[in-house]
Amino acid sequence: MRTQTPSRTTSPLRQAALIFGVVFLVVGILGFIPGVTTNYDMMRFAGHHSQAMLLGVFQVSVLHNIVHLLFGVWGLAASRTWDASRAFFVGGGVIYLILLVYGLLVDRASGANFVPLNTADNWLHLVLGVVMIALGLGLSRSSPAVNRT
Repeated sequence: MRTQTPSRTTSPLRQAALIFGVVFLVVGILGFIPGVTTNYDMMRFAGHHSQAMLLGVFQVSVLHNIVHLLFGVWGLAASRTWDASRAFFVGGGVIYLILLVYGLLVDRASGANFVPLNTADNWLHLVLGVVMIALGLGLSRSSPAVNRT
């Protein structure tokens, strides 16, 4: 029986980057849809004054939604190569962990909270950071060297 190794186009790392890219795009789009985003009329471009809540839980602004869309585009583009997919997960995971630290340190009522972030966002950033780094490192260890180009 022949064992088939993942090809350059079916690498689990690249497939995961594609899936994450699509999910980030969907989340970014949903942030602009009234009903899915509560208090939509109170959304601001940036800052803690934006009271819009994606799914009624995550505080969002226009800038926050744009960041999700950019991560989505990055994920889709990264899924084209093994190296770019790994960089997307590890680099994106580090960015989300930095956002977590930022969210924990910034005064939520200050102008420095420009993204804006709430407790639910902080928890999500922790999970995303850890999961993305784990995928980037874990899936890259199991992939054959041929997938790296």
